[in-house]
Amino acid sequence: QVQLVESGGGLVQAGGSLRLSCAASGRTFSNYVMGWFRQAPGKEREFVAHISWRDGNTYYADSVKGRFTISRDNAKNTVYLQMNSLKPEDTAVYYCAARRSTVLSIERYEYTYWGQGTQVTVSS
Repeated sequence: QVQLVESGGGLVQAGGSLRLSCAASGRTFSNYVMGWFRQAPGKEREFVAHISWRDGNTYYADSVKGRFTISRDNAKNTVYLQMNSLKPEDTAVYYCAARRSTVLSIERYEYTYWGQGTQVTVSS
């Protein structure tokens, strides 16, 4: 059974940084795409970034491009989201998700497995 466990959220001032981690277990993920999504209060869950576990290809939402970096550690079966220059509008619950495919996708309904989420709050 696939399990995704996020960690690393917290409270940070605007301009600060956080690194989120997503520990994946229960499967060999070499043919998976791993994504980060976020959901702010009263808003729909939106795509943030994703990475192909096989070749490391990445893609970012325009709102985070140049500030966030997604990466993976194959040995640890862990995906990271380094978030720099944080803004109050980045405040949300951040979710890690897995999709059994080598094709990148920004659509949340194409991701089968989800973590429980971790809260990120950016104060102004």
